[in-house]
Amino acid sequence: MDKLIIFDTTLRDGEQSPGASMTKEEKLRIAKALEKMQVDVIEAGFPVASPGDFEAVQMVARNVQNSTVCGLARAIDKDIESAGAALKDANSARIHTFIATSPIHMKYKLRMQADQVLEQAVAAVKKARSFTDNVEFSPEDAGRSDLDYLCRVIEAVIKAGAKTINIPDTVGYNVPEQFGTLIHNLITKIPNSDQAIFSVHCHNDLGLAVANSLSAVVNGARQVECTINGLGERAGNAALEEIVMAVRTRKDIFSVNSHIDTTQIVPCSRLVSSITGFPVQPNKAIVGANAFAHESGIHQDGVLKSRETYEIMRAQDVGWIDNSIVLGKHSGRNAFRTRLKDLGIEFTSEQKLNDAFAKFKLLADKKHEIFDEDLQALVTETHLSAEQSKIDLIYITVCSETGEIPQAKVTLQVDGKEQQATEQGSGPVDAVFKAIDKMVNSQTHLQLFSVNNITNGTDAQGEVTVRLAGQDGYIVNAQGADTDIVVAAAKAYISALNKFFDPKEREHPQRVNV
Repeated sequence: MDKLIIFDTTLRDGEQSPGASMTKEEKLRIAKALEKMQVDVIEAGFPVASPGDFEAVQMVARNVQNSTVCGLARAIDKDIESAGAALKDANSARIHTFIATSPIHMKYKLRMQADQVLEQAVAAVKKARSFTDNVEFSPEDAGRSDLDYLCRVIEAVIKAGAKTINIPDTVGYNVPEQFGTLIHNLITKIPNSDQAIFSVHCHNDLGLAVANSLSAVVNGARQVECTINGLGERAGNAALEEIVMAVRTRKDIFSVNSHIDTTQIVPCSRLVSSITGFPVQPNKAIVGANAFAHESGIHQDGVLKSRETYEIMRAQDVGWIDNSIVLGKHSGRNAFRTRLKDLGIEFTSEQKLNDAFAKFKLLADKKHEIFDEDLQALVTETHLSAEQSKIDLIYITVCSETGEIPQAKVTLQVDGKEQQATEQGSGPVDAVFKAIDKMVNSQTHLQLFSVNNITNGTDAQGEVTVRLAGQDGYIVNAQGADTDIVVAAAKAYISALNKFFDPKEREHPQRVNV
């Protein structure tokens, strides 16, 4: 079987989801998890977009050894030079350059003639080749481009040295049969197509990203660009976990194999969800909480008699395992560090480890059984509090009883000064948020509030996700976890406000469609 190259763009396209901006340390944590999963190519970011994105790509390039690290660049010299500089220290580097080829993009966005676009595409590939032999080229909005013109451009960039040709369905417009036919026609019509690997990058605007990608694989594509949990701008991208498991499960259809360690899929999914603040819906394929759950009596009976009656995959193969108690209140610091290392979590300083261990001890006093999911949430909270300290939660008192208006008294430390406010609300969470607003006056709008349990049981931590939008349209997501759901909500709200006020958080990459 041919190898199917898995190109993960969670750190680049995934980060373009409104509010999903990540710090460079968070990007590195995800990159190390992707490396552990044996992802072939990690697109670490868009280096020219901001100093923060450049540093993140550079950090990933310096610390990832077993996966190729890729940087995105428009077909512009300064972009390509920035990518080359950020990737300089990578063990294996790739520059991914692109320019739009559809009539609508060339006319209204680029304001360039077709021949000018072709010339610039070739020049960009040649420029990228001066930094690395591993160059990928994407004709943006290929799904709406003229076939003959697309063939001309691709033939020219392959001749210029592009080793991978990525065909993006940038706006999620294509349907599987149409997109598969496009890939087949490109491979058969372009004279030098055998000198490059054909790739696809599909968006999910019509819910067809995975279907389009798999159709392309059947028709000769040998690289798929995808993201963990299908994260991405607008409706998202093709989900890595769905692509990998479809190919693995249906070997009768797909004559390819990926080298992904599938047991790392669920842990990586949880990590990305925890860092970005984007919860995974329960009925999400592969990684959703209900993906391997059976409630129907008929289904339960069948599974008990033979798993294959209603399960086409084993839960253990994608990283679902029975929750086991890994640590408790009597566990020591070394056991704590060792378990986190097993989960792929390492701290950049002893102070961060000490902070996380202190929070672990506090949690262990509230919750007897500590699970891996609790540790992931705890570590994410520790990273955030270490970097964002404009607002800190000191104390909350809430009074809520039937027939009475709920009231909350909140004490915060804002810019090093302690403040206190009391407010009423339609519920305890509303009262807490109003009290926080009274002290902070962020002038933000709450767009999303959702609650999920991290583990099972009545003593489980609740995980609250909030999304805030500012008057300028700037959006942030954040999460908070605690055994007390009102405290979890306050933590999430304060974390979001800290992100909102942090200048570094506003160094969000320029939104680029590929």
